[in-house]
Amino acid sequence: MANTTAELDALLSQRSLTDTQLLAATEASADFRILPDASVIKIGGQSIIDRGRAAVYPLVDEIVAARKAHKLLIGTGAGTRARHLYSIAAALNLPAGVLAQLGASVADQNAEMLGQLLAKHGISKVDGAGLSAVPLYLAEVHAVVFSGMPPYSLWIRPAAESVIPPYRTDAGCFLLAEQFGCKQMIYVKDERGLFTANPKTAKDATFIPKISVDEMLAQGLHDSILEFPMLDLLKQARHVREVQVVNGLVPGNLTRALAGEHVGTIITAS
Repeated sequence: MANTTAELDALLSQRSLTDTQLLAATEASADFRILPDASVIKIGGQSIIDRGRAAVYPLVDEIVAARKAHKLLIGTGAGTRARHLYSIAAALNLPAGVLAQLGASVADQNAEMLGQLLAKHGISKVDGAGLSAVPLYLAEVHAVVFSGMPPYSLWIRPAAESVIPPYRTDAGCFLLAEQFGCKQMIYVKDERGLFTANPKTAKDATFIPKISVDEMLAQGLHDSILEFPMLDLLKQARHVREVQVVNGLVPGNLTRALAGEHVGTIITAS
């Protein structure tokens, strides 16, 4: 095990990057948390943005008010338009990488629209190299908007049994929260949180206030409210060890969650 920077440097210069001793040494080194005071919120595409003005405008007002007390990275989902694109592209036998690009284009559109609605408050949409300016935006206006789709594009890892991109906007927003070392990750959906079944179709569905990733997998709930690969990311994370899913259609829910209240479903890494 490397205990000093010099020892780690020696391992990096002498060993393969898959060497077990080298991997153990890098794993033991502490991560620097870049934005430990910031919160990431993901605004659902199908659940919020696709509903239009009635759902989006109250949430915009709540974000503007909340940024006075919180630093916010606001990610957008793709939603129904991306599903339509996926269906056409899959029928044309196009690969997962192309579908990832198409899904990203819709998430980008949603981020652009949300950014325009927030523009008069000084809150901008950023992407690509602009993400390097996020600390400046947070210092000046306490908020920034980004597209939630991770930029894997043609390089995305295909799913085992589908060409639908496995890493979509739930995963992309979580990865940003984890890599920046943010303090919390909140998913804004159109349901209270996780249920034992789809509450839109099952009248006997029971609300689950708190659950671990392993419990979700054991109960077969792994793809019921968040993308399945996102749960793997949560389980392996160093900084963001739990996420909360809240109903953004209820005024005040996001504000309460940002303040640390248990509003919806909390999903824990362990």
